[in-house]
Amino acid sequence: MDIRSFAITGASRRLLQGMALLAFCGSGSAVAIAQQGSASDWPTEKCNRYKKAYEQSLNRQGKQGLSPDFLASHEAFLASNCQARAEVCARSKEELDLANKLVLMAMNSGMSGTFLPFNCRK
Repeated sequence: MDIRSFAITGASRRLLQGMALLAFCGSGSAVAIAQQGSASDWPTEKCNRYKKAYEQSLNRQGKQGLSPDFLASHEAFLASNCQARAEVCARSKEELDLANKLVLMAMNSGMSGTFLPFNCRK
């Protein structure tokens, strides 16, 4: 068998390149459309993910060492669908442990640090 029988002509090469380009662009468009569909409700999705992480962490860690102020501030943040101004201040070792776990879980879920409710103004 001669190697020339495997040669691709200029027209065939252009056809293959066009098909590859269409496949590449088509897959990118599908991803973009999927992202656009979920992006419109991304704030609610982030809040749902965060609520789940908070509940899981509280179930594991318990509320021992968590102040009423910390819990109330956090509950207010969740009740606002995570839209309220960040006012949750972690002070005790247990609060800091919980906050650190939640930060890691949030980052692993694709959220930014600006989403998180932790802030100590005093």
